[in-house]
Amino acid sequence: MKSRVGIIGMGYIGESHIEAIRRIGLCELCAIADTNYELAKEKAAIYGIEKVYASVDELLADSDIDAVHNCTPNFLHKQINEKIIRSGKHLFSEKPLTMNYAEAKELLELKKQYPQVEAAVNFNYRMNPMVQEIRARIKAGEAGDIRIITGYYNQDWLMYDTDYSWRLEPEVAGNSCCIADIGSHWMDIIQHVTGHKIVSVMGDAVTVIPVRKKPAKQQETFKDAVSEDYIEVQVKNEEYAAVMFKTDKGATGVFHVTEMAPGHGCDFSFEINGSSLSYGWNQEQNDRMWIGRRGGDNSVVIRNPNLLSDEAKAYSSLAMGHPEGWNDAFKGNIYAFYKYLAEEKKGDRVFSTLEDAAYVVKLTEKIIESSKLKKWINIEED
Repeated sequence: MKSRVGIIGMGYIGESHIEAIRRIGLCELCAIADTNYELAKEKAAIYGIEKVYASVDELLADSDIDAVHNCTPNFLHKQINEKIIRSGKHLFSEKPLTMNYAEAKELLELKKQYPQVEAAVNFNYRMNPMVQEIRARIKAGEAGDIRIITGYYNQDWLMYDTDYSWRLEPEVAGNSCCIADIGSHWMDIIQHVTGHKIVSVMGDAVTVIPVRKKPAKQQETFKDAVSEDYIEVQVKNEEYAAVMFKTDKGATGVFHVTEMAPGHGCDFSFEINGSSLSYGWNQEQNDRMWIGRRGGDNSVVIRNPNLLSDEAKAYSSLAMGHPEGWNDAFKGNIYAFYKYLAEEKKGDRVFSTLEDAAYVVKLTEKIIESSKLKKWINIEED
């Protein structure tokens, strides 16, 4: 039986959820909701969605809905995720899970009271087939002992002082911009692929443009239009950060993230150096992976579903030479969630769990703290 799905929040990412859900046979999109009711009606008309609601409570009162996707801004995540869990419906939340780790812990405690509810957080890069292939090969021991992990995530949509986003505002986004937004993806994917846990961090978070011109009227993320009507505001959150870290299995590494690198749209990259060989992957060339060897030829492996491991093959739909990209990984992550539900919660939770996502919130918080204190911080277990 298909899961019947509702989506809360019709911004940029909410529309991506609509398109992904409509590609999956295990679920059916039945309703959407947004406090901007006119926007919700407009999206419903475009996509042929039957039910439209003006509030979270109205959608949650719909007994036909089995699962709800939370695609609202960060400051609403805890409140809305809590409501979804209490409603008894399954939860699929955008990241970050909450604004801070204290909120994340409250959500984890609440979830224990509703064991029938399944919950996931949308760290979608996990489900690129080549990421899953690297994970499978590392798990099989091909890389040897993981020693060094490096990488970056570069974008440019905040490079001008006329660029503005709610992610710069602590009251709405929490105490981080680029670490919480894109650094969270980097930390999640590394821990997922290697099986290591980041346990110590040293961060340097920088606010590059301390004063920005905020448009008087709200604008969508990634839009280039410059408003002539603006107010100057002090910026508190970072647009650049560098992070050194250590893992629980003895690896060490460093990564940097920014949204102020001209010419970079979604340049997300990691490299994993083991005692036997290295693996590298870049999101903008995400249909391939790099393998590095000493004493042998390096190689670039192009995705071929006929040659992928069973773990990776499950998330590859197109023949070799037909590139699978961001939308496909996005769809694959949602598919993994509904496949788990359809199989009565048997097998591996390949998607990010609430526990996984809460730990990334904790890491983000500790990186910001480390930057302020200018020292290494150990991530203590609760």
